[in-house]
Amino acid sequence: MGRFQQLRNGKTCAMKILIIKTSSLGDIVHTLPALTDAKQAIPHIQFDWVVEESFAPIPTWHPFVNRVIPVALRKWRKNPLRYLLDGSIYRFLKNLRTESYDMIIDAQGLIKSAVITRLAHGFRVGLDKKSLTEPLARFAYQKKVTVDLSEQAVFRMRSVFAKALGYEMPDTKPDFGISQKKSIQNKKSKTILFVHGTTWPSKHWPDNHWIALAKLASQKGFTVKLPWYNEVELERVKKISEACPKVHILPKMSLDEIKAIMEQSWGVVGVDTGLSHIAAALNIPTIVLYGPSSPGRTGAVGEKVIHLTPNFPCTYCDKEKCYYEKKYHENAVCMTQLTPDKIISTICSVLSQNFISLV
Repeated sequence: MGRFQQLRNGKTCAMKILIIKTSSLGDIVHTLPALTDAKQAIPHIQFDWVVEESFAPIPTWHPFVNRVIPVALRKWRKNPLRYLLDGSIYRFLKNLRTESYDMIIDAQGLIKSAVITRLAHGFRVGLDKKSLTEPLARFAYQKKVTVDLSEQAVFRMRSVFAKALGYEMPDTKPDFGISQKKSIQNKKSKTILFVHGTTWPSKHWPDNHWIALAKLASQKGFTVKLPWYNEVELERVKKISEACPKVHILPKMSLDEIKAIMEQSWGVVGVDTGLSHIAAALNIPTIVLYGPSSPGRTGAVGEKVIHLTPNFPCTYCDKEKCYYEKKYHENAVCMTQLTPDKIISTICSVLSQNFISLV
């Protein structure tokens, strides 16, 4: 790291790092502890971060992020000519190239992130051929580091930053550095958020299971709140509400607003999706349901997270759709094995440890 330390008027200048990690929500959360590690090892370091515009609030939650540079790749690829002509792409490039960086770390490792890395000004670092899922990305980097893709995602990101910046990765628990409004947290709150939306069909928990769990939670005196993001999720929460009128459908919210709701709640029950990772990082009691995805590789990380997985022969298949016994299933068969009774039992067990009484 010595090559980046500069003296100006007798003082060490800040070491400026640009992070390229545009998506997805959970992957962005996984990257946060690496910033905490780096700051402890290099006190004068500061970070800018290129991130998909819909996820832009997340890096701002970490105190060591100086500037967030939103990008709209998901929108642009649908109609690139339109956004080229209206100046959106030009404005992003101008924003990206305003600074010259001591180091640019491509923490995404995809061709799209490698292109952004190449367009920015600075010394470019990324993964080597063996560590990339899209090996062509390696040609954008001036320094390449090796990681084990089978390692847990948070550990993997911490390793990438340590190798890129030249310090020993600390043997400590991950510190996500997320600022929390502790003054509004209510340890006795009996509100539970159901995080039901996810992009993979195989990760969904059946609607009838959510309905049954809502009824069981209501019987225990909980207030169940249902966030939603798109029309499909809105239809699901309406279905749950019709079957269990005691639940509360939240209005469509920003990530900052959902974070605030989480901070006021007892906990979260969710599938393997970004909001579950946020809850776990906030150290809120979080119960995450897994089937096709492995908590050992990409699971939510936190001091109060519980991973529930079924005992099923093809668990952790890593498939977006379920074709158990060569037949398509709208709900992954492994996910149906996680019953509402099992979930409510886990909630009660966690509650007893936190000395919160049940009705």
